[in-house]
This record gives sequence, structure tokens and C-alpha cells, in this order.
Amino acid sequence: MTRIIGRIRARWPRVRILLRADSGFCREALMAWCEANRVDYVFGLARNERLVAEIETELAEARAAAEASGQPARRFKDFRWSTRDSWSRTRRVIGKAEWTQEQANPRFIVTSLRPADVAARPLYEKIYCARGEMENRIKECQLDLFADRTSTATMAANQLRLWFASLAYVLLCALRRIGLAHTQFAQATCGTIRLKLLKIGALVKVSVRRVTVAMASACPWRHEFALAHALLRRAGA
Repeated sequence: MTRIIGRIRARWPRVRILLRADSGFCREALMAWCEANRVDYVFGLARNERLVAEIETELAEARAAAEASGQPARRFKDFRWSTRDSWSRTRRVIGKAEWTQEQANPRFIVTSLRPADVAARPLYEKIYCARGEMENRIKECQLDLFADRTSTATMAANQLRLWFASLAYVLLCALRRIGLAHTQFAQATCGTIRLKLLKIGALVKVSVRRVTVAMASACPWRHEFALAHALLRRAGA
């Protein structure tokens, strides 16, 4: 963080930086460094008996609401908290008291952001949980576009493989954003787009004036394919 944030601050000295990570990064050394260097943070906080005891009332409320509605329910509590010996100060902690699938599902985060900056619920749901969505995009590139195939003997060759996988991901994201915006594939994963729209059989005829792609009349996604083609051509024009 010292090296990366130092590079960022050298270019944009006034930019506000928010460090977001799971509970594996919730360590005194990192939090203290952030506090000393004008870096805000939102970290997951591993639950324990003391933390769960802090939100007992909210858990009871969530359970009652879930049993009454038959749907998962959650409540949030914003409080100050510290460990017994590993933290140097008390910090702001958000507890999510959730009751789902007939059992408690408590979760916690610790942050340097003040209540005046953002309230407990949007801080957890909009800011912290977006971290998981970012991880989903990384997994999408890794699994759907095979970016995990870095078994070449040299680092340079593996770097080239990752570069091509990243380029393919950028192209598929553009296809999803521009060509599939008004279709059922607007939120589809790269794997779904690859299997249903790209990995298909067609008859290709090349003449002097044009290239004709003849798809089977039974292709279930032919209309989406044609619409994507038209939207991409319009965007290119």
C-alpha cells in the first residue's frame, strides 16, 4: 500500500482513497497506517462471541421479521468497538444482523468512515459488498475466458497469456454493454455470452462484395445476435 498509494498521491495529491478488503486484511498495522496517511478503509471483521453479543437485539428483531414474512430479514447496528489487546484504539464497526434460511447470519465490518459520511446500511450494502462483485468479475475473466492457464515455463509467456485474456474480457464487456444492452444477455456472464452467442455453428459465404453468415433457423438466440450486430455497427459508425 505504501508503494501503490505513494505513486497515486504523487500524481493526484488531493485524491481521496478508500481501501476495501475482506477480514484477512483487518490488521492493526494496516488500519493504523491508513489512519496516519489519510486513507479511508472498509474491512471485513471476523465475528466472535463479543461481537455477536453486541447485536443480539437486532438479531432478535430480524428473526421476528423473517418468521412473520417468510423472507430473509436484516437489521444493522452502528457502534464503537475495540479488541481486548490487538487494536490501539476503538473504531467504528457495523454489524449486520441477518436471519435467513431459519438461522442467524451475522456479519461485521470496521471502517474509518464517519456516520456523517455514510450511514450503516448503505456502507455495508453499497460500498463493502461491491468488493464481492469486483471479485466476481475477476473470476469471470479467470474461469470463463481461461485466464488461469498460466502454466508456461517463462513469466513473460504467462504475462502475454494474461494480457490476451484481459483483452478478450474488455471486448466481451463492450459487446455486453453496447450490443446486448436491450436483450436478455444485458447482465449475462462472459461464459453465457461465449456459449450462446459466439460458440455457434453457421455457414459463412465470402464473395467479392460481402461476407454472409447464415445461421440455422432454429437457433434460439438469432434475434439477439442480429440486434447485437446492428447496435455494434451503429456504435462503430
